[in-house]
Amino acid sequence: MPSLLAAAFAKPHPAIITFVTAGDPSVADTLCILDALVAGGADVIELGMPFTDPMADGVAIQAANLRSLSGGTTTADIFAIATAFRVRHPAIPLVLMGYANPMVRRGSAWFADQCVAAGVDGVICVDIPPEEDGALGPALRAADVALIRLATPTTDAARLPVVLDGAGGFLYYVSVAGITGLQQASQDSIAKAVARLKAASPLPVAVGFGVRTPEQAAAIARVADGVVVGSAIVELIAQHGANAPDAVKAYVASLSTAIAAAREELPT
Repeated sequence: MPSLLAAAFAKPHPAIITFVTAGDPSVADTLCILDALVAGGADVIELGMPFTDPMADGVAIQAANLRSLSGGTTTADIFAIATAFRVRHPAIPLVLMGYANPMVRRGSAWFADQCVAAGVDGVICVDIPPEEDGALGPALRAADVALIRLATPTTDAARLPVVLDGAGGFLYYVSVAGITGLQQASQDSIAKAVARLKAASPLPVAVGFGVRTPEQAAAIARVADGVVVGSAIVELIAQHGANAPDAVKAYVASLSTAIAAAREELPT
């Protein structure tokens, strides 16, 4: 039986991958927001693990991290959210995204075991480079949890094999060199990068950083296997707070419609 991540990328349209920060605006509200993401059409959920120094994230996600931590969100809360999500949505893959400290401070084996118990399908660790894979990778792979790697515009031909070694689930192409939410790369550069990555690996390629509008999502859907949207959703949550689910659902539905239409335009 294929993994949930493999099944998500096997659908007729490119996968819609959505990101929110756990515990923003509260742990209880996060569950309702996750439900809204699924109802809007999200194929994969990235659940951010709040951290005090989210170096790769822009202002919107930094603020979400601070709101979550100020509310007292713990690692145990994050796994409780994941567990409840898995019960409510058994067919939707869930990926934890965050930084090394919360993942390895109690040992990588402990973290991997917690992922399995909570039904987590994959992990993205922003600040453990592939050259330091031993810090987390072996424990996740032994637990059959995908370690999803990041490639960037500066990942050249010499380094790409290192990035791909031990990677699983999908390859996340960070389309701009910088932090989340501020700018978007040109469509031509994205298309060329996706083609290069797909030539090097059988893993699906999802593109993120700077995707905000249905039009941008549709353009990426014409060349990639998945589209990642985070900061725009986090901003809706900041704007609406506990009332965010309706706005989040409507926004994700607009992305879903645009992505499905874009893929139908392509020649078969």
